[in-house]
Amino acid sequence: MIERVFMRRLLHGISKSSTLPRSFILWRNPLLHFSSSESSHLESQLRHQEQECSSSGYSIGSPARVQKLIASQSDPLLAKEIFDFASRQPDFHLSYASFQILILKLARAKQFTLVDDVIIRLKSSRYSVTPSLFLNLIKIYADVDIPDKALKTFYTMLEFNCKPSPKHLNCILEALVSHRNYIRAAFDLFKNAHRHGVLPNTKSYNILMRAFCLDGDLSIAYSLFNQMIKRDLLPDVESYRILMQGLCRKSQVNTAVDLLEDMLNKGFVPDALSYSTLLNALCRKKKLREAYKLLCRMKVKGCNPDIVHYNTVILGFCREGRAADSCKILEDMPSNGCMPNLLSYRTLVGGLCDQGMHDEAKTYVEEMVSKGFSPHVSVSHGLIKGFCNVGKIEEACGVVELLLKNREAPHSDSWLIILEMICEENDKVRTQNALQDILKMEITRHTRIVDAAAYLEGYVIGKIRAKSRRQ
Repeated sequence: MIERVFMRRLLHGISKSSTLPRSFILWRNPLLHFSSSESSHLESQLRHQEQECSSSGYSIGSPARVQKLIASQSDPLLAKEIFDFASRQPDFHLSYASFQILILKLARAKQFTLVDDVIIRLKSSRYSVTPSLFLNLIKIYADVDIPDKALKTFYTMLEFNCKPSPKHLNCILEALVSHRNYIRAAFDLFKNAHRHGVLPNTKSYNILMRAFCLDGDLSIAYSLFNQMIKRDLLPDVESYRILMQGLCRKSQVNTAVDLLEDMLNKGFVPDALSYSTLLNALCRKKKLREAYKLLCRMKVKGCNPDIVHYNTVILGFCREGRAADSCKILEDMPSNGCMPNLLSYRTLVGGLCDQGMHDEAKTYVEEMVSKGFSPHVSVSHGLIKGFCNVGKIEEACGVVELLLKNREAPHSDSWLIILEMICEENDKVRTQNALQDILKMEITRHTRIVDAAAYLEGYVIGKIRAKSRRQ
């Protein structure tokens, strides 16, 4: 239908006036739809009008005008019709820009068969093709996840005697390695690239090194790293980081640390992600001393530790039951230009509670609340439960009061634990105070006062029944 509408519009424009200028302009008229029964008649009209246009000396305009018209079309199929109509005119030569604009329009619209057709027509033209056309095509195929078309475009480029650059190579390599079953195809292209006049650069090596590391083939990644050095290509920070990440995935943390030392000795400044990789791997391997030492060295080596680095080490120490050491790390953070965040406090408080260090945990809860952080229900509940388990009811109530003062609502489970302890002590004053706290509390989706009230009701009923039995 698009083709028919365009032809009708075009015929309307040509036949509208007998006083057309010698170079007419295609303009947009309202779309005139018609049935398929008019097709043969329309085609006959078109041939007649084209012959009439040719015999009367009319032309469709300059190549620049046609190029602008093609570029202005939002519908790529309509742009293709304009392109085809212009190419059929005698002694008319489409500009190279018209070819390029149409090819990219069709490619972005995923009209890949039409793209191939226009490229074949371009091959028979007199134009020398620019590398940018193929680079854009490769990027489009990569974006729509068609790696085989990206690879084919590389070889099509060679057919045009257009020399590829490392940019073309790297774009295709990235498209290929995003699919595990294309990694070998990428490796073959990489190895044969010099035969096509393009030499891989550091980024080319990094793309393949990362692909082989993720695929678990660390030996090939190491081989590529060594080849890069032999070919006088300087590895960059990313090259080292890719290998360190691969080594850490294989639990070869010591080798990764050695690679970091080699990197530092050669004058490179590791980035934050490189340090995060190593710190996380060291903590998971329970090499906490080495992790803390690396954390302290970072600033000296030109990379200030950030919140991710500190939280990684704090978590590592807490996991191994060394929350007291995590306290020291957290306290050192401000002097190193990094302030603890919510995760820092939550991790530390959780670690302290796990070790039974409830008083210390409460101190840090007070500190985090004073800084505007909200304790997660798991943190506050863990602390309240911990105090109750060791009979420290006053301290548990203190945590509840702290939460209420800061408009935080304890979880219903926390209320049940505290109320159970208070009621079991038969302390009327504490029970009354606890009930007053409940009445002050703001109802939230996390706090079901009905649960607490139900517990109290059950407790009172139980006491009455027990008293009745004794009587």
